[in-house]
Amino acid sequence: MDKTSEALNQKLDLLIAAIARLAPPVVPETDIGGADCFVWAADPGFLEPIQRVNRVDIGLIKGVDRVRDILVDNTERFAAGLPANNVLLWGARGMGKSSLVKAAHATINASGKYVTPLKLIEIHREDIDTLPKLMNLLKAAPYRFILFCDDLSFDHDDTSYKSLKAALEGGVEGRPGNVIFYATSNRRHLLPRDMIDNERSTAINPSEAVEEKVSLSDRFGLWLGFHKCSQDEYLEMVSGYASYHGFDGDAEVLRAEALEWATTRGSRSGRVAWQFIQDLAGRLGKPLKD
Repeated sequence: MDKTSEALNQKLDLLIAAIARLAPPVVPETDIGGADCFVWAADPGFLEPIQRVNRVDIGLIKGVDRVRDILVDNTERFAAGLPANNVLLWGARGMGKSSLVKAAHATINASGKYVTPLKLIEIHREDIDTLPKLMNLLKAAPYRFILFCDDLSFDHDDTSYKSLKAALEGGVEGRPGNVIFYATSNRRHLLPRDMIDNERSTAINPSEAVEEKVSLSDRFGLWLGFHKCSQDEYLEMVSGYASYHGFDGDAEVLRAEALEWATTRGSRSGRVAWQFIQDLAGRLGKPLKD
């Protein structure tokens, strides 16, 4: 092969490689019936099945009995094809907001009341602007879906909240009847207070600017508040975890160690209780139940 032919072949190989990079990626087909939980992969746009879900039994989530019952009841109505609300779970960190969503989903499916299981799809905060694409994918499926976004909030100059507003209730088509949206957040209004105040100060009509920002939370029919737990509630959480994982021992010693753990952390919550149990399991050399 002469040098001219060799150079031509090299250029052809480079051209073929460049064209291959420009081609759209192959999107895997999703078997929605193959799993109950998925994560939305916005790019290229498919549902990734999750076979082993990180969640706890609903009976271990203490100190939030009232909001737990409201959430389970709303979820059960949705699973039964009855009217139900989008839900915003907001408030104190570590009090079981995201755990409760996953546990409620598992509880409904474990009841065996429904022929087709309820599906849970997690969408990441940074992919909120792809919600219309996801909803379009789900609306024709023969299942009912909870779309779940953990730790949802919006920063300055972030306009993707408008996509969320339109996807929840707005637009010509609106939210598909087989889809509901659950979100957790530390903020009740999802947007920074100074962002709302800034809109008020620069708008021609300040009240309308504030309403535009606050109305995002209004798209959620249920607001479930989570507040810091008392010492007794914290100890109840620790006791529940210890009993569930089979850690027998002196109750007074467990209580004293749990209180010392909370003191060193400077807070009491379900998350702190779970972290104490993980530390206890490690010290005892015992595995935790799945």
